[in-house]
Amino acid sequence: MWTKTANFVIYYINANTFSNPTVMLQSIYNDIISPDVTLAGAIAKLVLSLLLGAVIGIERRRKGQIAGLRTFALISMGATLAMLISIYIPQVYLGLKNGDPGRIAAQVVSGVGFLGAGAIIQMKGSVRGLTTAAGIWMTACIGLAVGAGMYLISVIATLLIIFILVNIERIEQRYNFLWESKIIRLRVPGIIQDIQPVRDIIAAYDVHISDEFMKHDYQNQQTIVNFMVRSKSSVNAPALFKAIKDEIDAISITITNEMNM
Repeated sequence: MWTKTANFVIYYINANTFSNPTVMLQSIYNDIISPDVTLAGAIAKLVLSLLLGAVIGIERRRKGQIAGLRTFALISMGATLAMLISIYIPQVYLGLKNGDPGRIAAQVVSGVGFLGAGAIIQMKGSVRGLTTAAGIWMTACIGLAVGAGMYLISVIATLLIIFILVNIERIEQRYNFLWESKIIRLRVPGIIQDIQPVRDIIAAYDVHISDEFMKHDYQNQQTIVNFMVRSKSSVNAPALFKAIKDEIDAISITITNEMNM
């Protein structure tokens, strides 16, 4: 590659090249689309993967996710560089035109999982960041595709990811497909044995109880109940709380993501 790079640089500083811009542009274009690893092609691929990763990162950052523009841009560029190395080594060091460029690339697909795991926030009762983790994995695949010279497919994949992250979420919100996992925590005076009336009220508001945990505090003569629930974002929480309050005269009613006994 370095011989090709030297020839590439010498070629572009040649006076005849500058005197014929058409020849120069055609040479650059040929290098970019070449299956061989060239200086112009490597630079173009890294820049394209940076832009595609940044586009996805901007959307994630707009949603308040930890992984944003810089993270996604670096993931995409890193995957592209890994693919370039995968192609470069068989061609230059082994003299193979049909080597196995998938060896290093395969490690990117599996190895990027630790970044996805870092983007997932696990809290008692709920998990956040799965979409961002999937986006990180997909962005790495886009970087590999750019490194392999699949430019059009990479751009189309990026557009499809943006469509999924933006438009499908709007569709979910418009048709009320979004279900949220929460914890409804009640603190009730006295030692309560029967909480079926509370279950009936929660069910009446179209809230599904996944599990429940009860604690009897005999010292303070209180009962603490945690309901793990799934509900649509349109549920009227204040009205639900008022109905529960009227039924059992609760000391406090809170909704959270974390269990607390």
